[in-house]
Amino acid sequence: MEVGALVIIFALVVLFAFLGLGAWVTVKAVGAAKRGVDRTITQARRTVEDTTLRAKTLGQSGVTAALAQLRLDLRTSMRATQAALYQGVQADASLKESIALFERLSRHGHELDDELKRLEQEPDRKRIAECLPGLRERTAQITESADSLRWAARDRARQFADEDLAALSAQIEVESSALRDWSRESVDDLTAAAAAWDAGAGPGPARGAGAPASGAAASGAAGEASGRQRPALDPSGPAVSYPWQKAPRPEAAS
Repeated sequence: MEVGALVIIFALVVLFAFLGLGAWVTVKAVGAAKRGVDRTITQARRTVEDTTLRAKTLGQSGVTAALAQLRLDLRTSMRATQAALYQGVQADASLKESIALFERLSRHGHELDDELKRLEQEPDRKRIAECLPGLRERTAQITESADSLRWAARDRARQFADEDLAALSAQIEVESSALRDWSRESVDDLTAAAAAWDAGAGPGPARGAGAPASGAAASGAAGEASGRQRPALDPSGPAVSYPWQKAPRPEAAS
């Protein structure tokens, strides 16, 4: 009975675990889809707004066209700098400080863009015309700062790319010179020759194998060799018989 209860409890735990995992995966999928839809809507809204601003700069004149041009310049510069920094930081971690500065600059850019957007609905055009010089100065200050960050990041990336290309070109030139030097033996041939020399070399006379030795030297060498090779008990000498040994049995005649 207890074993059956444990099996049921274990099955329920596994079931609830699967249900919880399925719910978590569903929530994650819905969240990712929602974020994707939000990004698409935001991009579509930005595209529509940029198109409207371009139309105002071309189709209208006066204060309305000036405000639209300021907003368009501000948004274009900030968006290009944001893309350059966030793409560059994936390869160069030192751009994180630049991104922190750009985020502070972005707050000023959003404030200016909101102000310009509100002024588009302002009916007092004369008052807007009086504010235009200050608005142009603020816009130029923000866009120049954004452009400076963007071009500095691009110059840094290009410098790194040029240095890497120069080092790679030098390595390729060295390898090409080595490949063209076919008068040298290959490393494999040199290794094989060294191994053959080590295998053939060994302790021995410095004289060549085919050179004959003189008679005295040869006999002396032969005597020394025989003296060295003769065993301590010479089997060629007469055998000593002892009285306790049995007489050897005569071999059968063939």
